[in-house]
Amino acid sequence: MLFLTTYNHILTHTHNLKVLLLFFSNNLVFFSFFVFPLTMMASLIHCHATSLSVTGGRDSVGFLVPTRSNRFTKTFNYRIRCSLDSNVSDMSTNAPKGLFPPEPEHYRGPKLKVAIIGAGLAGMSTAVELLDQGHEVDIYESRSFIGGKVGSFVDKQGNHIEMGLHVFFGCYNNLFRLMKKVGANNNLLVKDHTHTFVNKGGQIGELDFRFLVGAPLHGIRAFLTTTQLKTYDKARNAVALALSPVVRALVDPDGALQDIRNLDSVSFSDWFLSKGGTRASIQRMWDPVAYALGFIDCDNISARCMLTIFSLFATKTEASLLRMLKGSPDVYLSGPIRKYITDRGGRFHLRWGCREILYGNSADGSTYVTGLSLSKATDKKVVKADAYVAACDVPGIKRLLPSEWRKHQFFDNIYELVGVPVVTVQLRYNGWVTELQDLEMSRQLGKAIGLDNLLYTPDADFSCFADLALTSPEDYYIEGQGSLLQCVLTPGDPYMPLLNDEIIARVAKQVLSLFPSAQGLEVTWSSVVKIGQSLYREGPGKDPFRPDQKTPVKNFFLSGSYTKQDYIDSMEGATLSGRQASAYICNAGEELVALRKELNAEFKDDLKIANTNDKLTLV
Repeated sequence: MLFLTTYNHILTHTHNLKVLLLFFSNNLVFFSFFVFPLTMMASLIHCHATSLSVTGGRDSVGFLVPTRSNRFTKTFNYRIRCSLDSNVSDMSTNAPKGLFPPEPEHYRGPKLKVAIIGAGLAGMSTAVELLDQGHEVDIYESRSFIGGKVGSFVDKQGNHIEMGLHVFFGCYNNLFRLMKKVGANNNLLVKDHTHTFVNKGGQIGELDFRFLVGAPLHGIRAFLTTTQLKTYDKARNAVALALSPVVRALVDPDGALQDIRNLDSVSFSDWFLSKGGTRASIQRMWDPVAYALGFIDCDNISARCMLTIFSLFATKTEASLLRMLKGSPDVYLSGPIRKYITDRGGRFHLRWGCREILYGNSADGSTYVTGLSLSKATDKKVVKADAYVAACDVPGIKRLLPSEWRKHQFFDNIYELVGVPVVTVQLRYNGWVTELQDLEMSRQLGKAIGLDNLLYTPDADFSCFADLALTSPEDYYIEGQGSLLQCVLTPGDPYMPLLNDEIIARVAKQVLSLFPSAQGLEVTWSSVVKIGQSLYREGPGKDPFRPDQKTPVKNFFLSGSYTKQDYIDSMEGATLSGRQASAYICNAGEELVALRKELNAEFKDDLKIANTNDKLTLV
């Protein structure tokens, strides 16, 4: 009976696979990784009845509670409450070694005094690693709050305002390691293992990764059954991915990553179309994903950037599983990291901006930093340390570097990088905008209801958005109020010169085009945050210009998501860069102390000469 059922399913669904089979039948690799899995999966292609879904809930301890879904027929929901002890990719095996370095050996060298410029995620990651190795750390931040691009603050009315929309992929192991270390491992809420696309008129498309079998079969099924693309586009999409380094990643992760690096010089569109993909796939699916990852579309983003993510999705079941913070980043991400740092003797100096890097040159021509010139309002001071770390974004590091240092190709390369302008808009409504099934429920304010996940769209100027009242309820759900949509306008160039009121009006209008059922709901509060340069523009050919964390200046180091690391410009990339910067500093411990002694000796000699000159002047 089971065999007959399976056979009937195969007959029913084989017509959807004919195009793929024609392409793959003569290729052993394709057969191994695609045709055989597809054939095995044919009988399971519609087994939604056992799929997992998230409808909300504010708890985060690890067990499953079954509930009945009112969104899809014959579908059961499970409310997932989870810490970072499960549903996280194991990046220590079958993954590129550079993505998740092993734990550092215990530092046995001399204790160092380190000054870090910038209290963003990269700067704080660097600080945590250095403090764990017994060093003394001071962090200087020009703003009144910490977190950088993942920061948030509270306005006078008590509203939490973010710098952007923050989503945590299941392969963010360096960031998860940091969060567990600082006691923030229960601060993330696991979302439904689907990537949801909202199209004009409220039509929903999905990449549904929920499946009985993990990677790579769950991903193959997701792409073959997606409702976001037409059958022809899905088949061509599968062909393109089958011809990518993603296939090699299944057996040789490091080799695949090198292949992906070699594709940095071409755009994702050029690569994808050359492998048989369609323009419709780019417009309806990949552009929204590219905007969410790098704030630019597929015509302008490097193939390296996109394929880095795809290779992880293909090899790690949980890599595509999304999490979002319980509430605001300042409370649930930056806050615990700050406490960890201060509890271990680290010091934050807010509103202290670095105005100048003071430096000198040795007789052999090498350069070294002698101090940082800082200011806070009218106060000024110079701080000295054994090592200096610039944990900045791209525009920040360009402003900070002395112009003379551009004689080094290393530093001059940084000026080839530019950031992408981004506008983040928050809209509070008097109802539930993303509730598409029950109009009456969308108007009540006694219970939160709607789509609890990151949402993509190809039909608005904001490529990704979420209802924070659902996804991050601790700070964003307010009793008696409705949805709080957070929309990311990327790229933000057309919106940067506009007044906030006009931006809000345009975004609100586009929201209604996606959710016609929200007609009649009112915007009761709004905010607009403009960032002139956010993530660096990961265009074709830009990866070689990313600097290493170790620089030509002996005691000067870099940290930041734009710096050289095997991931993309992201929260995970920022955290990884901090780990790498700390490792370089610890490895140079003896050399840094020797340099400090040398500088102290020179300072004493200069002081003696100055005192002698003073005496001669008196005579």
